[in-house]
Amino acid sequence: MKQPRGIVVGLVIALSAGLRLPLGAQASSAAQLAQRFAGMTAITGYEQAMVDTVLSLLPGAQRDRAGSAVLVLGSGEPRRLAACPLDETGFAVGRVRPDGWLTLRRSPARIGPPGPLFDQQLEGQRVTVFGQRGPVPAVVAVRSVHLTRGRGPIAQEPFSVDDAYVDLGASSERQVSELGVAVLSPVAVVKRPQRYGTDRLAAPWAGRRAACAALLAAARDASKPGGRTRSGTTVVAFVVEQQLGARGLLTVATTRGPFAETWIADAAGAEPGLAKAELPPGPRAALGPVHTWDVPTRYPGTSVETVSLPDVEKTNAAISGWLTREGAP
Repeated sequence: MKQPRGIVVGLVIALSAGLRLPLGAQASSAAQLAQRFAGMTAITGYEQAMVDTVLSLLPGAQRDRAGSAVLVLGSGEPRRLAACPLDETGFAVGRVRPDGWLTLRRSPARIGPPGPLFDQQLEGQRVTVFGQRGPVPAVVAVRSVHLTRGRGPIAQEPFSVDDAYVDLGASSERQVSELGVAVLSPVAVVKRPQRYGTDRLAAPWAGRRAACAALLAAARDASKPGGRTRSGTTVVAFVVEQQLGARGLLTVATTRGPFAETWIADAAGAEPGLAKAELPPGPRAALGPVHTWDVPTRYPGTSVETVSLPDVEKTNAAISGWLTREGAP
């Protein structure tokens, strides 16, 4: 039975709340960077737009062969690494139906979905499909209560990615193609970072985004003319495809290591991530002892994952102290 087509409300979706601010305001503190980053999408394998932003905010950083943003401070021995993963679990177009509807598949995740509600957050929500011609606004259809009523346990099963039908406002495969959307185009719930209370920030993946903001702000300050850095070489890396074989970290370990020590900035309680990366023995040993800077996170794995902005600044201060040798956390 042909499903009723939804109505896409609104013509423009802001990909980053911070983009509405002047660049200088965005980059003035770790907390403001956290707000900007919280509005960005970096699905595993499709992190390059966020890498571009990191490169624009971190003078001297370069893209390595894996696509990660890497900054080198100082020279000589010992060599140290500070890293943060950029990627997030999301969705990709699994099929374009003849009637213009899209079905979805989940992107790679090291230990499965971030939480039991991860797929259910999609139902009835606005999403962004990142096509070759730019982002396309869309909605995920809601199951009809009239057609499912009285159909027993099947109708009561929790919503999953296999139940998701995405409406772009297209009525044919050709119209979908004209929008630049195809199989494997990444899809994410619209990012709408919310400030609440006096100091809270809520958004999907807010903890990881805040940790990367804290690292970037500290590295930016240390790299300024006249900035102090530790003796030896410190490599700062914002790595890609952590949830796809830890490719970004593997590349840094094999091309920039071995390191005397490695520090990871991430959300507290995050999936195994970089600190327990499943790397081959050689690259794993090249990281040296691995430590973490953890940003405390509430409601992890949900669309309202929350961080405290003072905690972001505290993490930034700890990283700055380590980079300038004023003291390690």
